[in-house]
Amino acid sequence: MEFQYHLPVNLIFGKGKASLIGEKTAEYGKKALIVTGGNSTRKSGLLNRTQSLLNQAGVTSYVFDEVTPNPMTTTVYQGAEITVKEGCDVVVAIGGGSSIDAGKAIAFQTVNGGDINDYIFGIKSSTKALPVIAVPTTCGTGSEGNGFAVLTNPETHDKKSLRCNAIVPACSIIDPELMMTMPKNVLVSVGFDALCHNIDAYISRVSQPLTDMMALYGASLAAENVLKLAENPADEIAWENLSLASTLGGMVINTAGVTALHGLEHPVSGLRDIVHGRGLASLAPVVFTRSIHGNPGKFAALSHAIGGKDENDFVAVLITLMEKLGVYAPLSSYGITKNDVDWLTDNALKISAAGIAWHPVVFTREEIRQIYLDALDSAI
Repeated sequence: MEFQYHLPVNLIFGKGKASLIGEKTAEYGKKALIVTGGNSTRKSGLLNRTQSLLNQAGVTSYVFDEVTPNPMTTTVYQGAEITVKEGCDVVVAIGGGSSIDAGKAIAFQTVNGGDINDYIFGIKSSTKALPVIAVPTTCGTGSEGNGFAVLTNPETHDKKSLRCNAIVPACSIIDPELMMTMPKNVLVSVGFDALCHNIDAYISRVSQPLTDMMALYGASLAAENVLKLAENPADEIAWENLSLASTLGGMVINTAGVTALHGLEHPVSGLRDIVHGRGLASLAPVVFTRSIHGNPGKFAALSHAIGGKDENDFVAVLITLMEKLGVYAPLSSYGITKNDVDWLTDNALKISAAGIAWHPVVFTREEIRQIYLDALDSAI
């Protein structure tokens, strides 16, 4: 047995830990670019609180609040330009996965410049970026625990990750209390994404013992606790557990990667800008039904982790969970048509070649095309 596990992030987990934002940022810089979206962190008061904590720690700040869901490469260029202009030497990313991904990419772009797509597609590489402090307010992407930043190029609709150790956050503060302001429709979507990260990493051909342990535990935590919170959003223990599941999901995909489910979803949300977790739900039953024979033992373990018996009922149990959460709809409901299927297929092979190759069953182009067709109008 041989493997390498390297993930240089300081994770600070627990209720009330957001109070450390200023103290931890001061260890890395004197002026922070606060990267966030335009509404939620203002409405919740976290943005003002962050500015106050930074000020108390002797760190000045500039707010960049232009991040949108499925962040764009153009937004990263805009943020990097401001970072240079304002003389910021550390990035504080607060909000959901989109804000954290954008913050990590801005930290990278500020130092490296040029066309970020060259780095996304591996034409160029770098080991440098500004330090990032990540403070998630949603428990889904796990971006606080890895060196990925998923970006969409608005010109090509390519949705693909910038991946390098330089953008692993220097410090991530995971405070479950910050998650509790999420509306239910956001909660169920990000919770399902957390589950899918753990599933993808667990079934990956490049998984390893450490990621297997974390991913299986993360899948169990995600499935059980997103359902608990959908029914009772006041359950503080469930918030802690789902937050941990999300962070574990982010950590395991850093090493084991994502597989075909994410690989096929990214073209969908890149093309139509839909909510990522719901795109995953549209594809999951079709993808996994065609995957179980590739590693029945692992699907049996996953089934047991989410409340089933063995590999034969895994998809059925997953569908039941999606029905209870209300996250499923066919791809056609998001404006995807048969005319899009060839583009989606080609784009998946373009941007997700590694994830497709790491899947338990390596799908051909025609098989990928058929998956999209089946997910277009399938009903569960």
